[in-house]
Amino acid sequence: RFGNVLGSTGSVVPLFQRQLARGGPLTVTHPDMRRYFMTVREAVGLVLQATVVRLADAPLAVPMALDERVGAAAGEQGGIFVLDMGEPVKIADLARQMIRLAGLRPDEDVEIRFTGLRPGEKLYEELFHGQEPPVPTGYPGLLMAAPRTADPAIVGRAMDEIATACRGGHTRLALALLGRLIPEFAHNAEGQDVAATPPMTGTP
Repeated sequence: RFGNVLGSTGSVVPLFQRQLARGGPLTVTHPDMRRYFMTVREAVGLVLQATVVRLADAPLAVPMALDERVGAAAGEQGGIFVLDMGEPVKIADLARQMIRLAGLRPDEDVEIRFTGLRPGEKLYEELFHGQEPPVPTGYPGLLMAAPRTADPAIVGRAMDEIATACRGGHTRLALALLGRLIPEFAHNAEGQDVAATPPMTGTP
């Protein structure tokens, strides 16, 4: 699971460089927009390390309640790995710093223009949600998302119900069912959680 890779195609740094070359303005969607960043070297290192790491050889410092779930993810199926990227960077601060590095003055020589959030865009990047806390792997800078398990029978039943709702053209019902299956799901068109009922847990 990646943050934003500095210098990659479509990332903000090359965009700011192009805008600076034209004399500005530098466009930022929101003053409080924050993102995690990593270098290309860190991104490659994360992929390679996650590919070869054997969690069974590196004891995990996890709460007792997570032992079984982490143990399962550390076996044949692998897990979701995340580079410890420190604190997220405020995009407006990054823009100001790049203007200064170009020998210019933010908001005087070069304007920073706030354009507004795009549909579905979040102010803050979430590398982990509440049901998958970060777990140390024993390798410096490499974290693992504590896996979440689900009863296959419940998932199968939910998928059948969603398929039936879709075939019948019942969009809101399908979204509500999806929200029950994935509690953190939010429908971008509405920008809010659609789970109106408790998550599907336990046995049928």
